[in-house]
Amino acid sequence: MEHIIRQYSLEAGALEAQYIEEYFTEFRRKKTAEEIIDRLKDREHLILVSMAPPDDDGTLTPVAYKIGHELRSQEANIMLSDLVSQLREVVDFSNRKIFYSWIGGTRQEWRGQGRYRALTEQQEEWVHAHGYHELVVKTKNRFYPMRATLDHLNFDVIKFQRHLRDNRESKVYLSKKIAAEVLNQHRTTRSVVEAA
Repeated sequence: MEHIIRQYSLEAGALEAQYIEEYFTEFRRKKTAEEIIDRLKDREHLILVSMAPPDDDGTLTPVAYKIGHELRSQEANIMLSDLVSQLREVVDFSNRKIFYSWIGGTRQEWRGQGRYRALTEQQEEWVHAHGYHELVVKTKNRFYPMRATLDHLNFDVIKFQRHLRDNRESKVYLSKKIAAEVLNQHRTTRSVVEAA
């Protein structure tokens, strides 16, 4: 199966992500386009959207997305500053570019088709082409399918931050060093187009 992926500009991509998130029941709070734009507007970022095959009218439907951005050793945003503080003991920021795979997901009826893998592999190619050394991601212990997918994609657990009352809410930090060898392991067939 060839995956159709669109790479979006900031505003249009934020709106697509907001649209897709409306279909997720497992997220307590959904991201708005405004939040996404505010987070990404002053930093290098990537917004990818996986499209379902054309329907009878030839219309492509957005069914999965993945958004990431550069992560700096000194962050002004309180949430990003806290993230860097959590990662500092396990990620070397000195003279290295770090990319944070921030948010994403696949609509329920489109899961199990390799869309997340295709988006991740495309993200890895972009990250490599833009000179990043490492890709990091954070998830919760309770997102078992996400953790399994990251395992299949050869992400290493670099930190586990235990939640005091509910272990399912514990945070899991994962990382992958980005080098040409990583790209040789990619398995999906993708066509990528620049969108609006």
